[in-house]
Parts: sequence; structure tokens; C-alpha cells
Amino acid sequence: MSIAIENMTKSFGGTSVLRGIDLTVETGELVALLGPSGSGKTTLLKIIAGLEWPNSGGLNVNGQDWLGLAAQDRRIGFVFQHYALFPHMSVRDNIAFGLTVRPRAERPGKSVIAAKVEELLHFLQIDHLGDRYPAQLSGGQRQRVALGRALAIQPTVLLLDEPFGALDAAVRRDLRAWLRRVHEETGSTTIFVTHDQEEAFELADRVVVMGEGRIEQIGNADQIHDHPASPFVARFMGATIELPIMLSAGRAEAVGLDASRLPRRALPDGPATLFIRPADLTPVSDPSGRWQVSRCASNGAILRLELTDGAQTIPVDLPRRAPEAKGLERGVHVTLRPEAAAIFSGPRQMQTQAQTTEFARKEKSL
Repeated sequence: MSIAIENMTKSFGGTSVLRGIDLTVETGELVALLGPSGSGKTTLLKIIAGLEWPNSGGLNVNGQDWLGLAAQDRRIGFVFQHYALFPHMSVRDNIAFGLTVRPRAERPGKSVIAAKVEELLHFLQIDHLGDRYPAQLSGGQRQRVALGRALAIQPTVLLLDEPFGALDAAVRRDLRAWLRRVHEETGSTTIFVTHDQEEAFELADRVVVMGEGRIEQIGNADQIHDHPASPFVARFMGATIELPIMLSAGRAEAVGLDASRLPRRALPDGPATLFIRPADLTPVSDPSGRWQVSRCASNGAILRLELTDGAQTIPVDLPRRAPEAKGLERGVHVTLRPEAAAIFSGPRQMQTQAQTTEFARKEKSL
């Protein structure tokens, strides 16, 4: 089932939560909506599910206008972060629920439902749990049951809202790989919401980075990591060091900066901002360097430094055994050599934290 979202907007109490979303999801594709709290990703998922309606815009699935359909007529499979299993029902009954509540004319026979449940128990590798109740299951087992309940109705679209958010890190890693295999075997069109970058890039065919109600960038891990489309994406991907520079003939220039390893950029001459991840910045000992080591600590593998020029303090992570790490200690002067960086024209742009906080508050209130 292909999904086409066109110029979609949504506001709550005068606050715009979606600001003109355009997105196409191809049949059988697994797409991640990635972004911080308040970016609008959960609101968009709820509109696709029919749990919210937009102020304007279009939603078409396989050419059909879904904004004219009630939620129960869309045959959506929805998996929530906190499972939403019925505690008084066994695993079998939870998985069968969506089939048993269909209108009588559309409801399969009891034997067909039972066979479908057994098939899913085997497919999800929880055959031995059919007679247990949710309280008797681990978090990972509950999430498999929740996915089984969603798959039982043979959904047109599968939606997952932070599906692993309530699980510990080890279980999350195991379930990510398992969910990818499930997706490939079912061929379902799937959209899932997450704020976890590793999760999004490991699972999805494409990642949609959202910020403050807009789509900031769409791509795979390498594209988004190496070529962020905006300062927002650069910051979200960990480029926490921001340095004012001047661009001249596509080259970055600043006192105390050796930008020789950065390629030329097709950007106009003038002021710009360099966005760098701490691990992509190498401090090189230089007695006349602008920057000075103000703090130095080691965890055995990584040398964690803080550098200051009197006006700004920045963190730098350097492999402890790297040649450049030799002799770096508090008080040493250095020049900064970025190994990779994003550059955006114009003076440094500060994050709108108050606006982001308001977005998060609105989404959590839904």
C-alpha cells in the first residue's frame, strides 16, 4: 500500500504542530519518522491512523482518500510503546482480538481465527506463550504479542509508535533485528516513530528527520550523517560544536582553524557557521594556537578534552593512542583541524528551545 501525504497541517490551540508535510511512502517500504519530542512525528502517525484529523492537506493510500474514512475502516495495525494489551486476556485472545470484533459479515470463523493465531505465535517465536497472560510476560514478549495482534488483521499499513521505548537497551537491539526480519517476510508498508537515531538507521529503508512540525531531511544514514540539510539536522546528528567562520572561494577560514581537510563548498563568500561533531575534530599542538586545553581526562580509550579560546569552550574526543594526542595536557595551546564538518551560510543560528519545548508539551497532551 503506497501512502501519499500532501501539504498537511495541524494546529493545537494556536500552535502549529505540522507545517506543510509532504511525504510519499512506497508499497512495502519501512520508513522511520525520527526527531526529538515535539517534532510532530506522533501527530502525523495518529492522522494516518485516523486518531487525529489535520487542519488541511491530503492523505491518500493506494489512491483512496483516507481522510474520508473512519479509523475502523482503514484497517490499520497500530503498535504502541506501552503494548496496550488486555490484561484479562491470554496471549492467544489478545492476538485474536482484532478478528473477533469485526462485523459479523466480515468476521472469520472460529477455526480460521484459531489457525491464524497459531500461525502468528509460531511466526513471532512465542508458540510456548499462548496460554499466558500479559502480567506473566517480559517486556520484549509483550511487544511481540502487541505486534502479533496488529498483524492478525492483515493490516493495509503497519504503524509503530516508539515500539521499543519501554525496553532496556539489550532487548531493544534484539527486537530491532527481529522486527526487520518480520517486515521483510510480511512485505507490509510500515511507518514507525522513534527519537533513537541508531534504531531508525538500523531498521528503516528511509529515515524522515522531523523538527518543529517540518520535514528537515529524508535519506539513509550516510546521507544524513555526512550531508545534513540544515543546522537543525546537523545539531540533531551530534554536531554540537559550532564555530563562526568566513567562506572564501568555498574554503572555511578562521583564526586557530586548519580547514585543509574539508572540501570546497559551493557557497557564497561571507560569514558562515561550521558544525562539527566532537569526534571529528583533531586538536594539533601549536604554541601559537588560539585554543588552549582547559581540561583533560581519559577513559582508557578516549581522551576527552575541553578547549577554550576565552570566549567559547568546546568538547573534543580523541583516541588516546592517536599521534595527535601525545603531549596534550592542561595548558597546552592547539590549532583545530576538522576532519569532517557541515557548513551553512550566515551567522550562527541559535536553537529555539522555548518553541521546541512548547511543541513537546502539545504532543504529550494528546
